[in-house]
Amino acid sequence: MSLTDLENLPSEGALLGVDPGAKRIGVAVCDPRRSIATALDTIHRTKLAADLTALFTLYDSRQCAGLVIGLPVNMDGSEGPRAQSARAFARNILKHRDIAIAMHDERLSSAAADDAMAEAGVKPAQRRSLRDQTAAAIILQSAIDRLGAIRS
Repeated sequence: MSLTDLENLPSEGALLGVDPGAKRIGVAVCDPRRSIATALDTIHRTKLAADLTALFTLYDSRQCAGLVIGLPVNMDGSEGPRAQSARAFARNILKHRDIAIAMHDERLSSAAADDAMAEAGVKPAQRRSLRDQTAAAIILQSAIDRLGAIRS
């Protein structure tokens, strides 16, 4: 497999959403019918092999059909070092596992995650530990909403 556009992901099955950061990887999952994304876990980065083992364990346990990885593009649409890092992470996944991966614009997902948690009454001390997986859920929900619009 290779990096693909959202519309070229397998048409059925759960998807795992990933928000790769320098210190943590936020992970979310959607149901097999792709109606709602849910925050799932935060992987604290150590070594690539351990990070991928943790990610693949979540992927396999949910019987996922593909990954949606957040692509942190700049507000003007250009790609900087963080976007290059996300693409490198995707390429590293593909070196270890033959799965469908789509990159999806994640502009402002962390800010949206903070806003959503504040609105839900999550205490500030708890927000940091939940931010990455909540951002992954926002990225994945945006992707499945777009997929729904494309396939309708």
